[in-house]
Amino acid sequence: MSQSSIVNRKSSIYILHGWTYSKSKWAPFVSLLKKRGLTPILVNIPGLTEKINKPWNIEDYNNWLYKKLKKEKEKIILIGHSNGGRIAMAFSIKYPEKVKKLILIDSAGIHHDEFYINLKRKVFGLIAKTGKKILNIKLARDLLYALTGEVDYKEASGNMKKTMINMVEFDKNLNLSEILAPTVIIWGKNDGITPFSDGKTLEKLIVNSKLFVVSGARHSPQFTHPQEVAEIIKQFSNETI
Repeated sequence: MSQSSIVNRKSSIYILHGWTYSKSKWAPFVSLLKKRGLTPILVNIPGLTEKINKPWNIEDYNNWLYKKLKKEKEKIILIGHSNGGRIAMAFSIKYPEKVKKLILIDSAGIHHDEFYINLKRKVFGLIAKTGKKILNIKLARDLLYALTGEVDYKEASGNMKKTMINMVEFDKNLNLSEILAPTVIIWGKNDGITPFSDGKTLEKLIVNSKLFVVSGARHSPQFTHPQEVAEIIKQFSNETI
């Protein structure tokens, strides 16, 4: 039996998507990973591709994912994109016994200075209070979304607007040095949502990590440069540790 088949039999691969309300765009990339001999599971994320009835915080997501992985007897490979990366990192810290390897794609989770965080918080609150009155003005709307850095915030329900605030505020408590799993960081060089500098920060703070830069890619290199990203994931998944 090949090394690849042994690894794939023992290590399930779970993908946590970012802030999106449909998994359809992921289908070609998931199919590509399968063609490379991997067995990815694209998970429904509560509040996005699965309904919730209240705002969630990071502990809610940790508990949800822990329950989902109860059936797994072996450590898993966990992939997180954008906000999914934030969840993946938090989970890896709280439940290191569950995660064999971590793969982060243009991940959220880096805490910026207080001015930036406060600006985001104020903008989120302004949107929540004023709603359509401001959003009917295209220039103001585009400015607000640019300031938040969250392109799908406009589609969020009330619960998810509060959830997003909870997630952004959690970043200051995320101690990346506590991530024990070997980690690969994949980043689009031209990302305008989570800047390339965040990827370099992750590589610096996560002890056993390596950064791969995808030239010409933006926030979702798995969609625009799928072959390159899939190859990185395949090689890392099949490495013996």
